Amino acid sequence: MARSLVIKVTAGADAPERCNQAFTVAAAALASGVPVSLWLTGESSWFALPGRAKEFVLPHAAPLPDLLDAVLAAGRVTLCTQCAARRNITVDDVIEGVRIAGAPAFVEEAVADGAQALVY
Repeated sequence: MARSLVIKVTAGADAPERCNQAFTVAAAALASGVPVSLWLTGESSWFALPGRAKEFVLPHAAPLPDLLDAVLAAGRVTLCTQCAARRNITVDDVIEGVRIAGAPAFVEEAVADGAQALVY
């Protein structure tokens, strides 16, 4: 059975290095052929909205829009249901390809055979 990564990123502009690490690991895994599911939770929820990743800047790091585009193209990006609701983000607001799902879907992915869950 193939291994997969389920990556939950809880940080956004409030903890830029931790946030960027999650996106970098997700993109690197996909480039290596590893299936990836990236979960946007907490402050990273804002990156589900068009244009928000462009506002994120971290010196000596790959641009967040490029990393997000790579994950959207080859993996899955999910916005946490409760996180979206707390920020008044709806399915009509998010970038095409981003789904909104809750804890049961995260648990299902995280405990699947061959899955490795990482939280940033």
